[in-house]
Amino acid sequence: MLKFSKMHGLGNDFIVIDAINQQVDLSAAQIQFLADRHFGIGCDQLLLVETASTDKVDFKYRIFNADGSEVEQCGNGVRCFARFVRDKGLTNKDTIAVETASGVIYPSLQINGDVRVDMSLPRFSPTDIPFIVEQQAQTYPLPLADGQIKEISAVSVGNPHAVMIVDSIETADVETSGPMIESHAQFPDRVNVGFMEIVNSSQIKLRVYERGTGETKACGTGACAAVVSGIQRGLLQRQVKVSLLGGELTIEWPDEQSSVWMTGPATQVFDGEIAWAMISSH
Repeated sequence: MLKFSKMHGLGNDFIVIDAINQQVDLSAAQIQFLADRHFGIGCDQLLLVETASTDKVDFKYRIFNADGSEVEQCGNGVRCFARFVRDKGLTNKDTIAVETASGVIYPSLQINGDVRVDMSLPRFSPTDIPFIVEQQAQTYPLPLADGQIKEISAVSVGNPHAVMIVDSIETADVETSGPMIESHAQFPDRVNVGFMEIVNSSQIKLRVYERGTGETKACGTGACAAVVSGIQRGLLQRQVKVSLLGGELTIEWPDEQSSVWMTGPATQVFDGEIAWAMISSH
């Protein structure tokens, strides 16, 4: 039997698996099965808690999209990761050093139950995102397959994001433009797509079409990317409340030399077990 926990961060839901105390080796097809909401357990992403590869950190954190692809970072996921390792007795620390594919991050558990995460420095260099363009700029025109040209900001917050400003997230063409931008040839590793409505300089509304998953209820790295792009364009203050479909996050970027900080909830839904025979047949 494979033991797991079902968790969510503002409705962005996860299967979280302790791969320290049980042997876990999942193929892309098996992850797709587990993520399937009709035949499996159902999730946006699957998170693995693994033994750290160096004694300088506490854990290794791996993230897999619902399509089985592995990605570098997930902001809502890391809050659930931190809550999971603490609640399961894997650590007694309030601040945890977590190794990811994009570097080390430091989630801290707050007294009120929220988790605050140092998401490291945002990166705007096209080669770091990666984004194929002649030179770095604050915004870029992006031609789409249907003839539209979208103005985007491009940034990496551990994973790649394209952010555009819309008049209203309710009328934004997330379902059509999202997939076209996600798989755009100028983003060789694909990209997460943010649709940002600016309410005022300290509040935004946001919808995110995530690569390998589709639109989710919330995206922590997407919230970080949207806020830093808005700050860079002179439209937002240094601390912003981000309203997503599943709830609210607080994002802070004190200055250009500082990390981005994300604060929000992490919720345990249930623990369960699933037979390996079911997983292995897929």
